[in-house]
Amino acid sequence: MSRAAQQPPAARPTLEAVAARAGVGRGTVSRVVNGSPRVSAKARAAVEQAIAELGYVPNQAARSLVTSRTDAVALVIPESVAKLSSEPYFSDIITGVSAELADSDLQLLLVLVRDEHERERLTRYLAARRVDGVLLVSVHQDDPLPELLERLELPAVLSGRRSAQETLGYVHADNAGGARAAVRHLLSRGRTAIATVTGPLDMEAAAARLAGYRQALDEAAVPADEGLVAHGDFTEHGGREGMRDLLARRPGLDAVFCASDLMAAGAMQALREAGRRVPQDVAVVGFDDSVVARHTEPPLTSVRQPTEEMGRLMVRLLLEEIARPARLRRQVVLPTELVVRESA
Repeated sequence: MSRAAQQPPAARPTLEAVAARAGVGRGTVSRVVNGSPRVSAKARAAVEQAIAELGYVPNQAARSLVTSRTDAVALVIPESVAKLSSEPYFSDIITGVSAELADSDLQLLLVLVRDEHERERLTRYLAARRVDGVLLVSVHQDDPLPELLERLELPAVLSGRRSAQETLGYVHADNAGGARAAVRHLLSRGRTAIATVTGPLDMEAAAARLAGYRQALDEAAVPADEGLVAHGDFTEHGGREGMRDLLARRPGLDAVFCASDLMAAGAMQALREAGRRVPQDVAVVGFDDSVVARHTEPPLTSVRQPTEEMGRLMVRLLLEEIARPARLRRQVVLPTELVVRESA
């Protein structure tokens, strides 16, 4: 055996090593690790940097949360401030989460992750066990945060999921079923050239809504036409641009299913610009049944997903996991409902 192979494994970084690297006392490191507010911002930053540099993992990361609690949970939204403020989905989730936590002793921390720097900072925060659990909203397939939560064995519940094989707990709506109901309704109204504007397909919710659209057409023996599919991003701008693209490619279309209400509002703007009447020339259906649906002209037919209830249920599942870390993670799919208004 070589001399290199006989070397003992590197010692795990200690609390004392972190204190020495940060230039603070052991007690200060302990307070930072345990989430105590009794630490200056300067000292906290120094300790967090030392933890990251040394790869220190607090001992409590391996202990039961029953014996090591911070009485705080984080609601993490990896989106921009502009998207957070413009999409009713997020405000409804936040309303449900805060309402469900109102009677508990837990503090809710809202965390936006807009770039790599903020993701790294959140990683250090979570590794230090500064919260008892995480609610993660707006899950994209390439987002490293779910894997981080699994690696840290931190209680976590997602709004949505990465795929049908998701291993973390989650709450989401029946996206495919809602899309099928929307397209079946359009078919029942005699529409024959039904287009769709999708959401970002790196999100399972958007992919499922596209799948539901295709399933409904297949059930009705309507031939697939990829020229009737435009890709959007759940924003009003994306819906407007997607509709313009569809009209250029398939000017004879007579209906469109948009994967969100905001995109449907944008699509209706594009239809007005093109001189198309809603619903006489083109019927429009959205998804969410948000406040947007009731304020378009004409009012928007939409698939209702119980967003506020999703936020409440996420909290209940997270509290179950915090109380009993070894239990199986629950995964819940809530039903959707088509709300018919004048646009279709």
